Amino acid sequence: MKILYICTHNRCRSILSEAITNHFANGAITAKSAGSQPAGEVHPLSLKYLAEAGISIDGLQSQSWDELEDFAPDVVVTVCDSAANEACPVWFGNSIKIHWGLADPSKLTGSEQELADAFNQTIDVIKQRVKSLSAIAELKLSGDQLSHALYQLTNSQLTEH
Repeated sequence: MKILYICTHNRCRSILSEAITNHFANGAITAKSAGSQPAGEVHPLSLKYLAEAGISIDGLQSQSWDELEDFAPDVVVTVCDSAANEACPVWFGNSIKIHWGLADPSKLTGSEQELADAFNQTIDVIKQRVKSLSAIAELKLSGDQLSHALYQLTNSQLTEH
């Protein structure tokens, strides 16, 4: 299964989701991330806390969704509310679209410990979602069955957090 994580600026939540998915999905999922208005750089704390968690940061970059037209994702996951409300490119037409809202730890201010806690909490939420998503990917569902499974997962995940 191929997943494209979308967040407007593609610098924190979508980057975290891409890296965590590729690390924990055991090859069942290939993930990439992009934004409609990419910042052009990954938030430094995203890289710091991913590396501290032992998750590879190699190749992570803030990029436009236009650069991934050939990726042809099976699933497009928006992780920020503004991206969920944007009109997606027409080439997303065959993809299943779901929204997994995540609080943005990069917008917080506070002590180093408070920032670490916020990033690590977001990483933990994404890990749990990826664990469930990997189980679905291993079933190799398609079409309506995949849509239904993702809908069920999205509803259960969002009520837990």
